Amino acid sequence: MPQNRLPSGPSAHTSGKTAGESSQKLVDALPIVLITGLSGSGKSTALNVFEDMGFYRIDGFPSLLVQYLTNLVGSNDFAGSIGLVLGMDLRQSSSVSSFNGIVASLRANGFEPRVVFFDAATDILVKRYASTRRPHPLEKEGLGLEQALEQERKRLDSIKQSADLVIDTSSYSIHKLRQELQGKWNALKEGGAPSLRLHIISFGFKYGTPAEADFVFDLRFLPNPYFVEELKPLSGLDAPVAEYVLQSPSGMALLRHLDDFLHFVLKENAIEGRYRLTIGIGCTGGRHRSVATAEAMAALFAREGYALSIEHRHLDLG
Repeated sequence: MPQNRLPSGPSAHTSGKTAGESSQKLVDALPIVLITGLSGSGKSTALNVFEDMGFYRIDGFPSLLVQYLTNLVGSNDFAGSIGLVLGMDLRQSSSVSSFNGIVASLRANGFEPRVVFFDAATDILVKRYASTRRPHPLEKEGLGLEQALEQERKRLDSIKQSADLVIDTSSYSIHKLRQELQGKWNALKEGGAPSLRLHIISFGFKYGTPAEADFVFDLRFLPNPYFVEELKPLSGLDAPVAEYVLQSPSGMALLRHLDDFLHFVLKENAIEGRYRLTIGIGCTGGRHRSVATAEAMAALFAREGYALSIEHRHLDLG
C-alpha cells in the first residue's frame, strides 16, 4: 500500500448530492486509528500491523491536516481498505496542544477516531536507540538522549491519558507486539470480519506441491471423475464433478473433518498473530477433486466473513 502521501484523484473534492452521500457513507463506515507515542516505542511496527490488517496507511501525517480528512476519504485511493491508520508526529508542543481539538473535530464530522498510544520504559528506549544508532528527534534541541526522552514523555502525557489504547512495549519482541496489538484492536472494535487472510490453492501432485503452503491435504483417496467418461472433460468448477466428488460418503466426511480442523487452525493462528494462512489441496492432476474441494471450502469461509483468495494452480494442465 502507498505510504507517506495523501490520497489524490478526481473524487477527493467532488461535489453534488451523489458524491456527498457516497462520501458520508464512507465516513460512517471508515475506522480511523491515530498512532502516536514515544519515539522508539514501536509506532512503525504498529503501522505495519494495521497495514497488514487492510488499513490504508499514511505515516508522518501532520496534525494540522487532520481536519481535511472528510474531503480526503472520498478519494478512490481508499477503495478496498477497511480503515485508515495515521502515524502522527506530536513532539512539537503546538501539535500536542491542538490534538484534543482535532479528535473533537473528527467526531463532529462523523468519524469515530481511536487513539493508540505507544510507550516504553526509558532504559529500554535508550537501548533501542543505541542498537539503531539513530538520534532522537529532540536531540537537535540541544538535549542528551535521556533528556530528550523525558521531555518527549512530558509533552505527550496528556495524549497518553486520553488514549483509547495504551501499549507499553518494554518487554515485547516485534512478534509479541504484533500479536498484542491485533488482539487489543479486535477487542476494541465492534464486530468486524476475522482479520486473518486465507489463501487456498488447488494443485496436482504430478506437477509439484506448492512450496508456500502452510498445510497440504492429499485428496487422492476420493472418487476420481477422471475415470468417468462424461465427467473426464469437465473440471471441479462444474456442478456434476463437484457433486460426484463431494456427495460421495468419503467426500462428505472429508468436508466435515476439514471444516473442524481448519476452524481450529485459523482460530489458533489468529491468536498467535498470524495474518495469512495458505492451504494446499491436491489431487493427482489438479483438475477435478482438488478444485471442487477448494471451491467448497472457500465458499464456506467466505460466508463466515474471512478475507480469502483462491487459486487453481494446475487446472489447465490436468
